[in-house]
Amino acid sequence: MRVARELALRMPQIVKNAVERVIDDMPRHASNVEVRKTVALHLDWAVRALGPGVEPDLTPLRVTARQNAAAEVPLPDVLHLHRIALTELWQQVVDITATGRPDDTAELVATAGMLWRLLDRFADVVAEAYRDATADSLRTRREPLLDALFAGGAALDGNLWDIARVLGLAVDGDYVVVAAEAPALGREPLPDIETRLTEAHIASAWRDSPERRVGVVSVRQEGALDVLLDLLRRNDSTRIGVSPGYRGLDNSAKALHLALVALGSMAPGAVGVVRFGESPLAGLVASAPETSVRLAQQVLRPILALPGEDRQVLLATLRAWFDCQGSAKLTADRMSCHANTIRYRLKRIAAELGRSLADPADVAEIGAALRALQAFPDQGPRRLIT
Repeated sequence: MRVARELALRMPQIVKNAVERVIDDMPRHASNVEVRKTVALHLDWAVRALGPGVEPDLTPLRVTARQNAAAEVPLPDVLHLHRIALTELWQQVVDITATGRPDDTAELVATAGMLWRLLDRFADVVAEAYRDATADSLRTRREPLLDALFAGGAALDGNLWDIARVLGLAVDGDYVVVAAEAPALGREPLPDIETRLTEAHIASAWRDSPERRVGVVSVRQEGALDVLLDLLRRNDSTRIGVSPGYRGLDNSAKALHLALVALGSMAPGAVGVVRFGESPLAGLVASAPETSVRLAQQVLRPILALPGEDRQVLLATLRAWFDCQGSAKLTADRMSCHANTIRYRLKRIAAELGRSLADPADVAEIGAALRALQAFPDQGPRRLIT
């Protein structure tokens, strides 16, 4: 394209003219040494994009836009600078196509359309980069505040109102805390949850760590909790715990503990949502790990000491029996074997443990021990019996 080639040759003068116009229009940037670099980059990008068959590389624009955002250069100023640069470019195009050649008009019209498209493309790229930079900046400001909120105690002294203001939450609002386990290293749990809640006009603030994502969610408005739980139940990859509702941001640390207890009440590797209190026994086990491990060690030691396959069969039978409300027939159906086989295994379990499956007290202890073994499998059978 003749116009693009000629513009490339005129680039030094075009940059000089554009910089002068920028300084005239925006004198507050007269001493900014980055202005010339930014103008030159924008013009170079535009001229390259005018070349035939060229797909413009947007990376330099994104990088520069994020740098400008970090330097707190207002977005309208950046867009105005670009319009000035393209206006200077357009004047040069008009000059280049004013030679009286037969193809002048066609070149002028084609270039005009391309410049308009480039202006729109630039505006979209810069606006997106500014949004990303703003989100990063807000996240950086929010993280230590959320850490203080979830730490509670002295960390909140004199800071609660500032924390509430930056997070956009009411000091005396009604909330729940959500804790979602990271499903795998590098995978983010509930990636769109804050956006989805915002779309539903529900305020929330979230903190990420390698192990989990935790968030405080406002549930003051009618139906907010139902919306939140519906979104959480769409999760298909991880364990999620939800605290009871509470009033006042200063109670968030206690609520986080309860959300983590609810999360821990599910077996590792399980998928789903548990609200604290839905399974009191599981919550009790999860809230006292050391005591629960000792309980499993004490109650189940004889079975855990058995050889691998024997141990697994008896534990699986015991779990299925509890899941089937103590029915040998239902347990047999679940395990695809005869009911007499289940009865034999149950008698052996009772003999190994020295406990009666007809005694409510013994059954309660065995059930709690099974919950503990399920909640803390990383202890492992062999470790439990040492």
